[in-house]
Amino acid sequence: MEDKANYQQGDVSSRYGEEKETDYRSEYEKEHLRCADLAGRVADLEAKCDELTFKLNRIKENPLWKMSAPLRRCMHFIIRQKTRLKNCGSLRGVWAKIKYKDIERRARENYGTKSFPSEEESRHRREHVFPRMVKISILVPLYNTPEEFLREMIESVLNQTYVNWELCLADGSDENHTYVEKVVREYEAKVNGSCAALPAAFKMTGSGSLIRYRKLKRNEGISGNTNKCLEMATGEYIGLFDHDDILHPNVLYEYVKVINEKEADYIYCDETTFKSGDINKMLTMHFKPDYAIDNLRANNYICHFSVFARELLDGTELFRSRFDGSQDHDMILRLTDRAKHVVHVPKLLYYWRSHPDSVASNIEAKPYAIESARGAVADHLRRHGFEHFQITSTRAFETIFKIRYQIIGSPKISILIANKDHVPDLKRCVTSILEKSTYENFEILVIENNSVESETFAYYRELTENDKVKVVNYEGTFNYSSVNNFGAAEAAGEYLLLLNNDTQVITVNWMEEMLMYAQRKDVGAVGAKLYYGDKTIQHAGVVLGLGAHRTAGHSHYGQHRDNLGYMGRLCYAQNVSAVTGACLLVKKALFEEVGGLDESFVVSLNDVDFCLKLREKGYLNVFTPFAELYHFESMSRGLDDDGERAQRYNRESERFREKWKEVLAGGDPYYNPNFSLDRSDFALKI
Repeated sequence: MEDKANYQQGDVSSRYGEEKETDYRSEYEKEHLRCADLAGRVADLEAKCDELTFKLNRIKENPLWKMSAPLRRCMHFIIRQKTRLKNCGSLRGVWAKIKYKDIERRARENYGTKSFPSEEESRHRREHVFPRMVKISILVPLYNTPEEFLREMIESVLNQTYVNWELCLADGSDENHTYVEKVVREYEAKVNGSCAALPAAFKMTGSGSLIRYRKLKRNEGISGNTNKCLEMATGEYIGLFDHDDILHPNVLYEYVKVINEKEADYIYCDETTFKSGDINKMLTMHFKPDYAIDNLRANNYICHFSVFARELLDGTELFRSRFDGSQDHDMILRLTDRAKHVVHVPKLLYYWRSHPDSVASNIEAKPYAIESARGAVADHLRRHGFEHFQITSTRAFETIFKIRYQIIGSPKISILIANKDHVPDLKRCVTSILEKSTYENFEILVIENNSVESETFAYYRELTENDKVKVVNYEGTFNYSSVNNFGAAEAAGEYLLLLNNDTQVITVNWMEEMLMYAQRKDVGAVGAKLYYGDKTIQHAGVVLGLGAHRTAGHSHYGQHRDNLGYMGRLCYAQNVSAVTGACLLVKKALFEEVGGLDESFVVSLNDVDFCLKLREKGYLNVFTPFAELYHFESMSRGLDDDGERAQRYNRESERFREKWKEVLAGGDPYYNPNFSLDRSDFALKI
């Protein structure tokens, strides 16, 4: 029996093994068939591509196609102008755009060779001795660089008015571009052999060769070649420079100045793209904000010209090859995280050459850069503990991103709406919240203040039939700050959302779009994008010092809803000094921490003051364009442009200027000082 049992057990095991082997064989055969099927599909697609390529080439060779080229260019021009007109929104918008372009054209003259120092200024700066004469190693990876570009690049370094630098060149050029080495060797012999003729300030630095060159056995890509440059570098600071671009003669001098004055360990400047042959033929001038982490996550606005303390690299790489195409974005995110003093020099000191093969000309020249940029941002977010986020391209540009953070839990939001009569406005506002909002855990507190119309109280009774709505009474004369402070004390929510009664929700997930930022530990107030009834912009962030009173004003004011904004800034969430109280979300705990709204600002500037109190505590304020509402501004209260209201506004403006005198004197860190404070459209000073 025992033998029989063992035999049966063995028989069962044998059959099980055979069945398992049969299953594996079956799965293998299925996978093999799938692979064969896919291979067949790929072959079909390749055949179709070849066929389409043949047809396309035949069309392009057709004489009629060639003859129609001018007509097609004209048609594409008309389409582009139609889009631009749409973005302007109206004839008024068109005229404003024309004026803007005229200002830009006139201002452009001040940022090219006209801004270069005279011989006397250059000599004075070369002889200047800073307390810290740090050596800056400028890294330039070379690859098949056109000779003209190569010479202009090298000479822009030789013309620097700060003298303690070295140029480290790693050359990955192929055998068809041997002239690259010859040109560099020519400069190397000439420059390294003339150190004795250099100014005394340079000699005291004890520098050796000015130009260091290495011919690489093989091209290792942007990251690999730049890392080879780093191996040659002996400087305390590292500068990253592209092989076909140009430096302003004063850039190193300005950087060493802020190293000495501000202990800067990461520095960048403003930049421009230019047509290949002449830096005075500028295409786009980019005047940047000071360090702003939300801007940087969404858009590599720092870009050029990065110089940083070498010690920031301790224990980490310079460029990581898996992010080639956006290796600089990855590097900037990593090193600015480590830096203690990131300093922006608000001067146009870098000239980025635009030619057919450059990203400055066309991102399609390096399509892999888009995925690399997305990967770099994702890697950065994970290092900061974020999970389950989404990164998607925006309509501004493929590498300008919308970041959707995960909302943790479902905290209650208390929406505070101050109201006096004006039932149609209030009804439109509340109805839009209740009918459109996709976020569910909220309450609406209507803060009644001195209404007199029976229709108002009838509507209140109707409202309170909804469990989500409460009406609380504030007794006393109107004071926007006092009314909202009272409402905040009555609120049950973990978050407070200040909202004007003359607003109307557009974006159904408006609360989620704001909450994802307000939940962060480093964020104070979050503001939305608001439009007038004609779809022009009322609010897209507040700029300090903007406007006639030099207190604060709204950026991009009056521009059309579809406008991309300055350098795409209407298309991504960003740091700002302040946001409007017409739609402002903040943690209740933070609201209480800074003492709520300052009640000495009865109507105006209380929101800006509140945001500056948060900023003073070290919190960031964020504007997001992805939460959109209409704001039929001042319908209920009226404007502050005449009589007592104008006088009150003047008094509050004076108080604000006095309270925040030092902050205003320092300028808005998120608004470049090259911009005019008389216009809200980022027009340059003339």
